[in-house]
Amino acid sequence: MIREPVVAGQFYPASSSQLREVIEGMVDKEAVKEEVIGLVSPHAGYIYSGPVVGAVISKIKFKDTFIIMGPNHTGRGKPLSIMTQGVWKTPLGKVEIDSELGKRILDTSTHLEEDHLAHEYEHCIEVQLPFLQYFKPDIKFVPIVLAYASGDIFKEIGREIARAVKDLNREVIIIASSDMTHYEPQESAQRKDNQAIEAMLDLNEDELLKRVQELDITMCGYAPSVSLISAAKELGATRAELVRYQTSGDTSGDYSAVVGYAGIVIMEMSPIAKLARQTVEAYVKEGETPKPEEFTPEMKGKAGVFVSIHKFGELRGCIGTFEPTRDNVAEEIIANAISSAIRDPRFPPVAPEELKHLDYSVDVLTSPESVDSQDQLDHKKYGVIVEAGLRRGLLLPDLEGVDTVDYQIDICRQKAGIMPAEPIKLYRFEVKRYK
Repeated sequence: MIREPVVAGQFYPASSSQLREVIEGMVDKEAVKEEVIGLVSPHAGYIYSGPVVGAVISKIKFKDTFIIMGPNHTGRGKPLSIMTQGVWKTPLGKVEIDSELGKRILDTSTHLEEDHLAHEYEHCIEVQLPFLQYFKPDIKFVPIVLAYASGDIFKEIGREIARAVKDLNREVIIIASSDMTHYEPQESAQRKDNQAIEAMLDLNEDELLKRVQELDITMCGYAPSVSLISAAKELGATRAELVRYQTSGDTSGDYSAVVGYAGIVIMEMSPIAKLARQTVEAYVKEGETPKPEEFTPEMKGKAGVFVSIHKFGELRGCIGTFEPTRDNVAEEIIANAISSAIRDPRFPPVAPEELKHLDYSVDVLTSPESVDSQDQLDHKKYGVIVEAGLRRGLLLPDLEGVDTVDYQIDICRQKAGIMPAEPIKLYRFEVKRYK
C-alpha cells in the first residue's frame, strides 16, 4: 500500500524545494547530537510548531528506524492501530514501513490491531516524516495511532513495544507526536503545560495521566506520551530534557487563544554520569570505592573533573579538580564523586535513604587558558577561574541563575576570598557535561 500525503500544501509546503528550504531554516546544524531513546515532538503546521520540531530533531543521533506514535484526530479506524507494511510518501520522497519490527510489535501486543484507516487522513505522524527525511532520507518507521483507552493500557502498549524492540535487538528511536494545551490564553496554557512537562521530565506516566485529567490539560497526544515513557524506561531511560517550548502566539502574536508545543528528548544516563552514581551508592551504602567495569573513550584521558549532585532540583554537593590529579578521567570521577557526596562543607554527608532522590552531572574540563580581559569570556560557553596569588576560585559555565560574566567573576572572588578591589588574573575553560 502507498499512503499519499494528505496535509502537504496545508501543514507544510507541497513543493520539495520549498519544503527543504523551510526545514533548513528551522533546524540547527551545529547542535550537539545526543543518543536518545525517544522524544516528544509537536505536529501542527510548520509555521507554528516547526521551530520546536527542528530544535528537538536537531539534537538526536539518528538511528535507522523510528517508531512514531500519535493520537487519532479523525475518529477513523481501529482505536489502537498499527500499520506493518507499506510506503508513505512526502514531497521529499518515500518512507518505507519497517515490516519486520511492525509485525513483531503487533504479535507482541495484546491491544494493537492492524489497520490502515486510522492512518489515512491522520496528520500527526505524517508531519514528522519530512524533518526525519531531511537529516536521513533512508529511514524506516512504524506508525501507531492511539485513540481512547485506559492509562494502564497505554502503559502496557509501551512495555510491549519495548519487548519487541529487545526481541529483535534493534536500535530505534520512539517518537510521541503531541501538541500541548489547545486554545487557551497564553498564561493559562503555559501554566498547564508546565505541569504536564514536569511529569514527562520526571518520566512519570502516572503523574502525567493524573495531571491531564485533574487540570483538564487538552494535550492531544498524552496517550502516545504515556506509551513512550513506559517504553523508554523499559529500554533504559533515566532522564529527560526539555529542548524547547513555545506557543502559537509566539508566531501569530495573538496570545488570547494559543496552542502549546514542547520538544522533549528522553535518554539513558551517560556512562560517565553512571559511574558517578555507582560510586556514590557503593560508598554510601558499603563504604567501598568501586572500580569501573569498562572504560569508555572519554574516561581514558586526563582532565579536571567536577561532579555535581542534585536532590529535587537543588544542589546537594559539588566538588571537583581544576586540573587532572589522577591517572585518568575515570579515577578523577570516582574521587570527586565521593567528595561531593560526603566532603562538601556546605552540606551534611549523603545518607543512604537519600540515594534514590539524587541526580548526577559530571563536567569534564578543558585545560584553562589565560585571557586578557573579561571581554573574552562568555558565561554560557566558558567556565571561569579567578586567581590572586595562591587563591583561586572557579565557576562552571551555563549555571542556572548566573546570567552575566560579572556575576561569574563575583562568585569566583567570593569562593576564593578575593576582595572586589584586588587585581586578578582570569582564565577560561570549556566543559563537556554528562548527565
